Amino acid sequence: MSWLLLAVVLWSVVHSFTASLGFKNFLHRTLGGGFMRAYRLLYNLFSAVSFAPILYLMLILPDRNLYQIPSPWSAFMLTGQALSAILLIAAVLQTDTLSFVGLRQLFEEETSTRLVISGFYRFMRHPLYTFGLLILWLSPNVTLNRFVVYLALTVYILIGAYFEERKLLREFGQAYADYKSVTPMLIPRLRLGGNK
Repeated sequence: MSWLLLAVVLWSVVHSFTASLGFKNFLHRTLGGGFMRAYRLLYNLFSAVSFAPILYLMLILPDRNLYQIPSPWSAFMLTGQALSAILLIAAVLQTDTLSFVGLRQLFEEETSTRLVISGFYRFMRHPLYTFGLLILWLSPNVTLNRFVVYLALTVYILIGAYFEERKLLREFGQAYADYKSVTPMLIPRLRLGGNK
């Protein structure tokens, strides 16, 4: 379990460091603007590939079942996971998907990003995180290894959301501050009655 936790922490540190403005500025100075056109795509590929050892450790390390939700409740949870995955894809599509993946930057000069406050972003500031967490925690069968990874990723996501908020405030200023003041971070507010 400690190796698994260490692997997730190490991945989180490297993932955050390679996303930092300081690291990006270093790459820009060292490798030039041409390389930076491929940065986002390479960053996404590196993040996915570097997560593979964590998945491998989850499989090979000793493990035990923590809980298993019985049927029919497990079917509801699996349905929730599938719905969350669909909503996650829909939320990505509400952003500039080609830029998000890193493909647009290969062919076009990167322009300033726009603040997305419509669609799912109207109800929560970080729907990608919300749906990602739902996919994790709606798993009806959780082993100790999965629990360690899920918990570590949840902490990382919450810390990451905090730092992303600071970056967005620097980037969008008062517009983001206003948006933040009326839109919850992860859990949408329930609006009852006829109020809009």
